[in-house]
Amino acid sequence: MSDQIFPEPTVGVFILNKAGELLLLKSHKWPGKYVVPGGHVELGERLEEAAIREAKEETGLDIFDLKFINFQQFIYDPSFWKKRHFIFFDFTCKTDSLKVELNDEAEDYVWVGLDASLRLMLDSYTRTSIEKIIEGNLS
Repeated sequence: MSDQIFPEPTVGVFILNKAGELLLLKSHKWPGKYVVPGGHVELGERLEEAAIREAKEETGLDIFDLKFINFQQFIYDPSFWKKRHFIFFDFTCKTDSLKVELNDEAEDYVWVGLDASLRLMLDSYTRTSIEKIIEGNLS
């Protein structure tokens, strides 16, 4: 059983480099799937601030030009390593660097074109947001 009392707001950060390639991570928390950097929103933190912080913590990258993609509800989905209830707030953004320095939350990464990313093993929430980016339906 989960120790959560309330759903946890989290951010997903869809980082694009100068070539328009997306950064995807392999993480033990999402077995067998590619995902994007992200994590919880701290108390008193704006969503955009959480996205900037999580990107830096997990990848070492500085990001800018954040645009909101969507929000998604994640309720005890077995694709995650723990039983959790999240509300994902996904953002696309840019970086000027290709120098990725992963923390211990990810084991590997790849830069890939948006269309090509859809041919990879993605978790369904990551796939939904990539499809929205490709459609250009951003706030």
